[in-house]
Amino acid sequence: MAIIALMSAKGSPGVTTSALACALAWHRRLVLAECDPAGGSILAGFLGGQLDGPRGIGELAVGELRDGNLETAFWSQLVDLDAPRRERLLLPGLVDPTQGGSVTPLWQRFADYFNALDRGTPGYDVLVDCGRLHVASPPWPLLRAASVVLLVTRAQLPDLSGTRAVVTAIERDFAEHRVPPGTLRLLLVGDGHGRAEISRALKLPVIARLPHDPRTAGVLGLGGTVRAGRPLMRAAAALEVPVGALLERRRARLAWPVQQGVPDAV
Repeated sequence: MAIIALMSAKGSPGVTTSALACALAWHRRLVLAECDPAGGSILAGFLGGQLDGPRGIGELAVGELRDGNLETAFWSQLVDLDAPRRERLLLPGLVDPTQGGSVTPLWQRFADYFNALDRGTPGYDVLVDCGRLHVASPPWPLLRAASVVLLVTRAQLPDLSGTRAVVTAIERDFAEHRVPPGTLRLLLVGDGHGRAEISRALKLPVIARLPHDPRTAGVLGLGGTVRAGRPLMRAAAALEVPVGALLERRRARLAWPVQQGVPDAV
């Protein structure tokens, strides 16, 4: 299991919509964690605010700072998106962005805990919505701990111009913190320049393109019935395959030192 992080350079290219579509379409058992310092939107949008009391990362942070009870409180803060199966769980984001100060000191703590969820019974992947990089306190520890980081961008020139600077910033930070290479990928949203052209320009592989599907995006943003056959949901489901392949390659690289001394196959 692993952390899979999604983030963007600026504006609203659809990070939360993409993350929620993947959470609802993928077959792996996962937790979708809204870790955008600017605040979460799934609770008020897709879920229509219909919860019995406050819940989410803000409540979790307050409890951790006060009592250090993350391990015991975590599961009570989750929302089952596919009740009662508990295979697609949501950790709602901040309701009030001014609460960001209580979460910022805990990004590393959350990163360590998310990475350990694979050792549970059952284990979970964690799909993390990190929002935009250009905020006061980006969740860098979560990005550095991720096995896959998907940089979400529209394929139009103004968005790609801002994305180029973010790619440089992330790659510089990852090099300084010795994050294994091959973690970062581009995830395109909507129409525009071609995948090969963008990959050459930004010197970064494009993992997939999610189509312009305003009807489904509206449902994911405001609530309603999600239809698996819609273009966005089909593309989100297909994204699980290349992400899974990246995860397998990452696991193989991390396991390689254990196999030192084993003769090469002839």
